[in-house]
Amino acid sequence: MELEIIAIYCWCDLILNQLNIKDDWRSEMSNAEVLTAAIVSVRFFFGNFENARNFLKEHGYMPSMLSKSRLNRRLHALGPELIGDIQKIIGELFKSTNPTQEYAVDSFPVPVCENVRIFHSRIYTEEAYRGYQASKKRYFYGLKVHMLVTVDGRPIEFILSPGSCSDIKAFRGLDLDLPEGSVIYGDKAYTDYQEEDLLDEARIHLRPQRKENAKRRYSGCMEFIVNYQRKMVETAFSGIAGV
Repeated sequence: MELEIIAIYCWCDLILNQLNIKDDWRSEMSNAEVLTAAIVSVRFFFGNFENARNFLKEHGYMPSMLSKSRLNRRLHALGPELIGDIQKIIGELFKSTNPTQEYAVDSFPVPVCENVRIFHSRIYTEEAYRGYQASKKRYFYGLKVHMLVTVDGRPIEFILSPGSCSDIKAFRGLDLDLPEGSVIYGDKAYTDYQEEDLLDEARIHLRPQRKENAKRRYSGCMEFIVNYQRKMVETAFSGIAGV
């Protein structure tokens, strides 16, 4: 745990330097420490900022720890755009270390409440947030995370959408800033021949699983490759859910 906390801090410090985000000389905590506290709370304390704050202070990692309210204000002051910038930097790193240029895309739900409690939800109140999770054959209420990963499970980019948003619709919202010749594997929900043709023109190849009545069938060898490679994204999702 100690080595992981140190590694998180080093990553945050390097990324902030790369983005040329400077600390205010009056600050008791650096921006890297603020980000580290937030990540540690998610990584080890299930998102409980207060427990993470107390742990980091009591064990001497951050002796000048701010109060809970001031820490939250500092975190919000960094702005939501920072998350996108960090995502791009990490994505570029993983793309540069991905020699096969093969990727997988999928989505997973983030429910804010059970389906029967929708009428009591105060976070979201619109019907658009009611989605269906086919793998578990149940409805949920909340968001969907749509993520593009390398075939060994390293995240490249992601976007959030309401729970009812279809996978192929959200897929069109991804930047897909990938090298020429890249191949993207997906499940049957990403079948869209027009989208495949548009990406082929950019020399990026979308290869979703085919439905039984599909007009464009794969050879037996290609079908096996698609089915095998796309499962890697589920491994990445399992790791996220485990955190």
